[in-house]
Amino acid sequence: MSFPLLTATAALPAIGAIATAAVPAARRTTAKWLALLFSLATLVLAGIALARFEPGGARYQLTESHAWIKDFGVRYELGVDGIGLALMALTALLIPFVILAGWHDADPSPSSQLRSSRGGPNETKPYRWRPTQGFFALILMVEAMVILSFEATDVFLFYILFEAMLIPMYFLIGGFGDRAHTGSDENAAAQRSYAAVKFLLYNLVGGLIMLAAVIGLYVVAGTFSLSEIAEARASGSLSMATSTERWLFLGFFFAFAVKAPLWPLHTWLPNAMGEATSPVAVLITAVVDKVGTFAMLRFCLQLFPEASKWATPVIVVLALISIVYGALLAVGQRDIKRLIAYASISHFGFIILGIFAMTSQGQSGATLYMVNHGISTAALMLVAGFLITRRGSRLIADYGGVQKVAPVLAGTFLIGGLATLSLPGLAPFVSEFLVLVGTFSAYPAAGIVATTGIVLAALYVLVLYQRTMTGPVKAEVQGMADLKVRELAVVLPLIALLLFLGVYPKPLTEIVNPAVQHTMSDVQKKDPQPEVEAAK
Repeated sequence: MSFPLLTATAALPAIGAIATAAVPAARRTTAKWLALLFSLATLVLAGIALARFEPGGARYQLTESHAWIKDFGVRYELGVDGIGLALMALTALLIPFVILAGWHDADPSPSSQLRSSRGGPNETKPYRWRPTQGFFALILMVEAMVILSFEATDVFLFYILFEAMLIPMYFLIGGFGDRAHTGSDENAAAQRSYAAVKFLLYNLVGGLIMLAAVIGLYVVAGTFSLSEIAEARASGSLSMATSTERWLFLGFFFAFAVKAPLWPLHTWLPNAMGEATSPVAVLITAVVDKVGTFAMLRFCLQLFPEASKWATPVIVVLALISIVYGALLAVGQRDIKRLIAYASISHFGFIILGIFAMTSQGQSGATLYMVNHGISTAALMLVAGFLITRRGSRLIADYGGVQKVAPVLAGTFLIGGLATLSLPGLAPFVSEFLVLVGTFSAYPAAGIVATTGIVLAALYVLVLYQRTMTGPVKAEVQGMADLKVRELAVVLPLIALLLFLGVYPKPLTEIVNPAVQHTMSDVQKKDPQPEVEAAK
């Protein structure tokens, strides 16, 4: 029996979460280093999976299959194609940076104390709850669930993970909020609670609708296994009524559109990202939300090809609204983190547009966009977090002239912003270009509308930089420190990746393109041929 590499890649951060949570309260630094070491070990395993993957080989590789709930035909079935592998590697790559960036985010303040449950009203005892251990343990638990969701090829197993990851995310948003809040502590706690509950309710509703569709799929197919369903379709032994397939598709797609998020199901994201710490905001939009767009490719298009083509015109329109609406709201934001959140909504519109353009360029671009958006958003949001921590405010109006007192911080912030607007030479440009090429070839009008998102992205990024980094130095930022060694260790590798993949995306495209061709085959679509006039 070969080594279960995929299981190990997901199990290692879960073990790390348990070990981190068990560290004694007084050993906060030990807990941090333990979490970082487990995340780096997970990255090593993900690198081994990348090395063992053969782009021209079988569709799903490194497979594992074991009986789980025999009476209901549920199996513990894992396997990765190029798309799942790329996103698994992205997750393993970002978590160490998230941990380093949040090194002090969960440290209790020196004055934090708890009243003794047995003493009088004035009696206190040292703060004994372990917020630091809990913070990093929850991050590792999210990593384990997200990685396993990218590997799952059993629909029921995927559904369990899809829902279970909401629990640690709920506590990360509600229990470890951004300390740079302009209101009172009570108001800050109330807003964190509101954001966490809104995140949970939106995603739970989507998950419950998906559960009904999962049950319906089992009734029709008699199995939850993607490979068995594919074989049954190929042999002609499985056929769904058109109406049944469309209803099941809608059940799956609704849950994924909430997670992605797609307009008009997006409203939980700005609240969650605004109230969470910056590393947790990265975890939300660069890692967890990618499960939604990934699932559209793996489950919607593969399980329900006819329904996917039937719903394409409406989904393309919704994606276009997300692109323009998210960008317009980003332009008008006064809060740095909410601006980045609305920019992400616009970018997810591009990803979904590329998926449902049903062209190889569009879907390759959408997959690259998932990876590159994760890296660029992590770079921008984490630098923004360092900036906000220094000033103690998320409001754009509270900054000015930062580049004169902290030039390295300002420079890295600029590069992260330029990547967000997809400047040529940086990784997101390749993704956005492929999405637009694929969209233009299938839906020229939609491609024209989508380009407005590029113009608006330049507007909100450059205005943000101008208002925060240039101009006279405000008194409140006069003594602002530049990036420290730990912060540079977070930002510089991300910037290096943005530059490398911007000029040489081949390592990613070689992995992704064969999986895209399989998806195109699932929906029985071919790329439109260019119309060439005959020479006269």
